[in-house]
Amino acid sequence: MKKILSNFILAALIGLVVLNCANRGTPQGGPKDEDPPVIIKSEPENFSTEFNEKEIKIYFDEYIKVKDLQKNLIISPPMDPMPEITPLGSASKYITIKIFDTLQPNTTYAFNFGESIVDNNESNPYPFYKYVFSTGTYIDSLVVRGSVKDALDKKTEEFVSILLYDVDSTFTDSIIYKEKPKYITNTLDSTNTFKLENIKEGKYLMIALKDESSNYIYDQDEDKIGFLDDFIEVSTDTTKVYELNLFKEELDFKILRAKQRSNNAIAFGLEGSNKDVEIDILSNTPEDFIYTRLPDTESDSLYYFYKPPIKSDSLVFTVSKNNTKDTLVVKIRDQKQDSLIFKAFPKGNISYSEEFNIQGNIPLTKIDKSKIELFNKDSLEIDYTSKLDTITNSFKFNFEKEEEERYRLMLYPGAITDFFENTNDTLSYTLNTKSKDAYGNIRLTLQNAVYPLIVQLVDTKGDAKYEQFINEQRLVDLRYINPGKYTLRVVFDSNNNKKYNTGNFLLKRKPERVSYYPVVLEVRAGWDLIEEFTLLD
Repeated sequence: MKKILSNFILAALIGLVVLNCANRGTPQGGPKDEDPPVIIKSEPENFSTEFNEKEIKIYFDEYIKVKDLQKNLIISPPMDPMPEITPLGSASKYITIKIFDTLQPNTTYAFNFGESIVDNNESNPYPFYKYVFSTGTYIDSLVVRGSVKDALDKKTEEFVSILLYDVDSTFTDSIIYKEKPKYITNTLDSTNTFKLENIKEGKYLMIALKDESSNYIYDQDEDKIGFLDDFIEVSTDTTKVYELNLFKEELDFKILRAKQRSNNAIAFGLEGSNKDVEIDILSNTPEDFIYTRLPDTESDSLYYFYKPPIKSDSLVFTVSKNNTKDTLVVKIRDQKQDSLIFKAFPKGNISYSEEFNIQGNIPLTKIDKSKIELFNKDSLEIDYTSKLDTITNSFKFNFEKEEEERYRLMLYPGAITDFFENTNDTLSYTLNTKSKDAYGNIRLTLQNAVYPLIVQLVDTKGDAKYEQFINEQRLVDLRYINPGKYTLRVVFDSNNNKKYNTGNFLLKRKPERVSYYPVVLEVRAGWDLIEEFTLLD
């Protein structure tokens, strides 16, 4: 018995020793590393002058990685070809920059890495590291500061490029379409502010560019642009702060192509506004030849409809606008003629201030009211008015609407006729109204206003859902608004054309001014909001 007890005690002691050893061998971990990597040295040293090397090495005290380099790295002035920077993705204790471009004399270069340098274990960033050198005898040290905002939208996009171009004897405004700038930086945070450093004293063109291709060349098709009224003078006075308004230009007019769309219809592909475009047919046409045009609702194209048919293998047209003119040949073959198709809106519910639209795919020409009836839910006939909108190619119906009512619009065969004398089959549309208490209303007083103005309610997606054109001082009543959150926007309609007009860089035309009410408005069903908006000068 004593022997058994002795063996049990011995086994227990051995177990404790093993468990203790096992515990000592289990790593418990220490505090998380939150320190960024540290630069030990650079070869050549940062802020070197009379630089003529082709390779730079930057050494760290621990393993680092370079990530999202394309998004973060800014080289000013830009280099072409771009330098090779390693490592990318893998870990290393140093960064190598290989330069292939021929460096400009007496120029200060800056490599701003943003937040692309992180340690290998915890991804702690070395924030906004900048390597600077000069090919001359000193480092340029002047600074330009400013901010960027969107000319139309309340929220400004991030990562907007700020570009400076030398204004010298060879300078022309077209430089932004052809050459890379002298200096560049980005707005890298939500404040949309920027700071251009290491600038040489001189005169510059400054532009802001939402550079979709990241090539520092202005592409009107893709990019937004902002510019100042005058060149800037960079000097030792660094107190001046610049503001640039970013906007999307209306595309310059271009004639792209023409092709047969269907029998007796030609599609002219255009870029830019199709307003005031002249289309003339040069081919021989019969004496009773007539034509009409219709703008495409989803592009800048124009559709050209004609009758009677012309027996020919091809038709020749000239297309012109202002100083742009081209001759286009369209091959013709037998095709089916378009069937008349209708699209109606709104669908389902209709607001008290809305018109009902019936839109066609072929130019509409006339309406026969004797073949149209509008009834309420009690089958009582309702009076209405109708008009043809040639821009949208739709008939618009307007009528007095009652609360919580159901309306039925009937168009019997032959009610609508198009350019080719096609008519509709029977069309039936049902529309409902809600209670007026299902909507909200806003009464707005404008202070310090300069007329004419366009008052808009913008939804959370940035789309203008309600608007009024105002050309005199009065209360602005926005009625029957669907409940939701809206931003109030006022457009200063300086050319009195009842729409917002964007800017143009080459014409030095700024976009029309826009002001936003500082508070988001929450429209509730059955509630009336009374607001006062003081517009700034």
